[in-house]
Amino acid sequence: MSFEIIKPFGPSIAKVIIPPDIIDQINSYIDNLVKDEKKSKNQDYGSELVGNVSQEFILTEEFMRKIKWGEFLGESCQKWILKENNTILKKFDVLSSWVVRQFKNEYNPVHYHNGHISGVGYLKVPSDMGETIQKNKKKNHNGKLVLIDGSKKLMCNPTYIITPKKGEFFLFPSYMMHTVYPFTNTEEERRSVSFNASIDNESAKLAK
Repeated sequence: MSFEIIKPFGPSIAKVIIPPDIIDQINSYIDNLVKDEKKSKNQDYGSELVGNVSQEFILTEEFMRKIKWGEFLGESCQKWILKENNTILKKFDVLSSWVVRQFKNEYNPVHYHNGHISGVGYLKVPSDMGETIQKNKKKNHNGKLVLIDGSKKLMCNPTYIITPKKGEFFLFPSYMMHTVYPFTNTEEERRSVSFNASIDNESAKLAK
């Protein structure tokens, strides 16, 4: 018997690794920002964004240029679109990028972003996300990211669950619904960095 699996429907997701020097620079930037109460308050957009989390800091254009964050994101998206659609990305504009500081019992409800492409990567991950109430009976999704595409279909899982690992960065269409579960039993921080970007119309039409 010969057979093949064909996937003509549904969006793809790309995974890349954030260079260690960029991780260090963003973490240092946020750590220093947290120490400066006045500056921290001015750049904290947590109350305006969807997440029920301690703090969400917008990365300034000046800082993103300094660490070449936009270049890393653009090159990653270019490789993704080239590999997926054999198309050269002609335009890539970062609309916004921000860092989320999440602690025990905090979460991000189901939501989506603007632009064409979004992504999230991990800068700090707790060593222990805590246990489930029903131990050994339920899958432990504490602190995990869940990407959602449509509803349950035959031979098709509508969710993709990601366990955060420092340095891993995931790219996905901005319209894709997603959520982050809370975690327990730790005082450590779960720190992530996200972005929204727009691309040229030709690439946007081909992106699935």
